[in-house]
Amino acid sequence: MSTATAVAVTGAEGFIGSHLVEALVASGRRVRAMVQYNSFSSHGWLELLPSEVMDCVDVVLGDVRDSGSVRDLVADCDTVYHLAALIAIPYSYRAPRSYVDTNVSGTLNVLEAVRESGIPRMVHTSTSETYGTARTVPITEDHPIVTQSPYAASKAGGDRLADSYHASFGTPVVTLRPFNTFGPRQSMRAVIPTVIGQVAAGERKVTLGDLRPTRDFTYVKDTAAAFLAVGTAPAERVVGRTFNAGTGGEISVGDLVRLIGTLMDADLAVLEDPQRLRPAGSEVMRLVCDAARLREATGWAPAHGLEDGLARTIDFFRDPAHLARYKTASYNV
Repeated sequence: MSTATAVAVTGAEGFIGSHLVEALVASGRRVRAMVQYNSFSSHGWLELLPSEVMDCVDVVLGDVRDSGSVRDLVADCDTVYHLAALIAIPYSYRAPRSYVDTNVSGTLNVLEAVRESGIPRMVHTSTSETYGTARTVPITEDHPIVTQSPYAASKAGGDRLADSYHASFGTPVVTLRPFNTFGPRQSMRAVIPTVIGQVAAGERKVTLGDLRPTRDFTYVKDTAAAFLAVGTAPAERVVGRTFNAGTGGEISVGDLVRLIGTLMDADLAVLEDPQRLRPAGSEVMRLVCDAARLREATGWAPAHGLEDGLARTIDFFRDPAHLARYKTASYNV
């Protein structure tokens, strides 16, 4: 492991994490990347990054649920980006304790390590799911927290811990709350890769859940840029605060499917799969972001429109080597 001052990223092997690692290296930083320990020695999506990027990355196998792993990861770093989380909403109905262990207790371990080590900046990752169905739109950071799934509740618990550590100990933490991020490398538990992956595999009857909910979809490179923005902005502008990151636009799942069909030149029929439906009281029907606070504090703004981001994502899934990594015919919980 390099002894040079680095930034640490938990959840680095994941969808957003791998893009953030790429962006950090492009900005000139060396990255200490925590990958969840596994017996396959897999580095997840980091394995797709070019060698010139990985030359600036020190991969550390560990687990945020283990406090020792986290202390070793953050030692001598100047910024910690905490992205490690269990994220699939359907699986949170089956295994809620696992979400508490990772998203709450794991976040506690990161906060404790940052506090003990005197790290100058920690960026904690929240989610727009903590807002529940929009009561007012667009959603500002002052919107009530309404947790409609065990996943959302666990993420809100981590958020409250981050707030409490700043209030109680002055821990220099900032919370970023991305809305629905999409792009290359996303898992098929999310709607956009589910649709694109099925179409790229030759399907014209796409299997989905509820088509009514609306979402604010943000391209992953813009979300990564938002992480960099709050991680590097002057402390007085961001520390102790929560920031939404989203485009301010919204589209229903049904209209999204039609748009993807147009972009992929495919006439699609949608089949409803009951197992893909959330419980009625758990479905978040509308999310649309107000990112004015983030823009005012850091100057961040999304650089990619929905169609541009979808086109880039389609190109990724049309690569046979990438598509082969996915199980397009299965329901990915």
